[in-house]
Amino acid sequence: AQLDLPDVTAIPMAALQGDNVVHRSEQMPWYDGPALLEHLEQVHVSREDAQQRPARLPVQYVIRPMSKERPDYRGYAGTLSSGTLKVGDQVVVLPSGRRTTVEAIDVFEDSLPQAVTGQAVTVRLAEELDVSRGDMIVAADSTPTVTSSFDATVCWMSDTPLQPGQRVLVKHTTRTVKAQVQTLHDRLDVTQLQAEPSDTLRLNDIGRVTVRTAQPLALDAYADDRTTGAFIVLDEATGTTLGAGMVAS
Repeated sequence: AQLDLPDVTAIPMAALQGDNVVHRSEQMPWYDGPALLEHLEQVHVSREDAQQRPARLPVQYVIRPMSKERPDYRGYAGTLSSGTLKVGDQVVVLPSGRRTTVEAIDVFEDSLPQAVTGQAVTVRLAEELDVSRGDMIVAADSTPTVTSSFDATVCWMSDTPLQPGQRVLVKHTTRTVKAQVQTLHDRLDVTQLQAEPSDTLRLNDIGRVTVRTAQPLALDAYADDRTTGAFIVLDEATGTTLGAGMVAS
């Protein structure tokens, strides 16, 4: 309940002989559930929830072919992380906040009336706006929070400990910005699921932090959107991954 996991399947396994890993084990006659692989092959994974959420399209690439056939073409390519986008929909471009409508949705040499969650598309807008990689096209009636300061839960993945005040890079969807871990609030004791005071996070530690970025990001809570609510922390000098984070509500 503390982890907010409503559905848990427990599978006893002994990996030495592969008991209940691929096939059900004869060594555990008291267990009549599925083996791990059997469960993974049958478990239901659905995009329906993501499709019901507001549209989010992080812009990965701006397409301007400058060809004789289409000299004025300007499209914004990316993968729709949630929701549905339709031609004629009202949208907002973040972080600028400019409002416009979807003029067309292109895929290769065809056009679609709508795009759905997980689909890679190129969107054309009714107005010629200044949109670049790292911007986000979102549903006008439900926009994410645009902010330069946010709280998050971070899992630290580096041998070099995290220190409050540390300068890093934050990669959020297709946008990478300079940032600072301003405050380390606490560290999670994973054995007791209790928060405890700490002045550092070490390898595999999980803690609650406040991050401040040099440029604003368009954020949803991780509980609402696993793409726009997630980010990774990079080393400012080398670009190596230091940690992974989830934006708090």
